[in-house]
Amino acid sequence: MKLVLAVIQDADAAALVRVLSENAFEVTKLASTGGFLREGNTTLMIGVPDERMADLKRHVQQTCRTRTRLVTPSVPMGEQGEGLAADPVEVAVGGAVMFVMGVQEFVKV
Repeated sequence: MKLVLAVIQDADAAALVRVLSENAFEVTKLASTGGFLREGNTTLMIGVPDERMADLKRHVQQTCRTRTRLVTPSVPMGEQGEGLAADPVEVAVGGAVMFVMGVQEFVKV
C-alpha cells in the first residue's frame, strides 16, 4: 500500500478528482500554496495499492498538463535602475509532483 501526495495546479484539480473517483481511487483534497509562483495549488492525498500505482500515474499524467505563462520578474527595490523595465519571461507551470510513501497500516472505519 502507498500513500501518494500529488501537488497539482488548481486548474486541474476538479478534472483529476473526477477521473480518479470514476476509476475507484479514494481521494482527499487539500488546499495548499507554494511553488515557484507562490500561487494556490491543490494537494491530493491518495491511498493506493501497489498494483494500481501505474494506473494512478497514468491518470495524473493525462489530466495534469503543463502550460506556459508570461511572468514579469520582480526586481528588489534596492536594485531597481532608472528606466529599467523587466521584460516578461515565459515559464512552464502545471503538471504534477507526486510524493509516494510506503504505508505500514491502513485502517478504514
